[in-house]
Amino acid sequence: MGKKIYVGNLSYSLNDQSLMDVFSEFGSVQSARIIMDRDSGRSKGFAFVEMATDDEAATAISRLNGFQLAGRAMNVSEAKPMMPREGGRGPRDHRDHREHRGGDQNRMRG
Repeated sequence: MGKKIYVGNLSYSLNDQSLMDVFSEFGSVQSARIIMDRDSGRSKGFAFVEMATDDEAATAISRLNGFQLAGRAMNVSEAKPMMPREGGRGPRDHRDHREHRGGDQNRMRG
């Protein structure tokens, strides 16, 4: 497995292949993926690129950070490990955890 690189401040007009073309000048690109908005299908303006070796990744980071691509200066750095999301869905235990309101539900009103 290679070294993953974060690429930010991307033009919304770019695609995976155009990013792969730029990074391939610095070594073997394992993958290049622009992150898309799930609802709109549009680019979120950042991507992840995976280079074959740490050395290739380091060279790409040092040479491309601040590089103008499609009119925007890219932010290029080593990708950080993904952290678990706060408030995300965990495994369901199928119990009802809702609070009951209005007192004793079984009490008859009179």
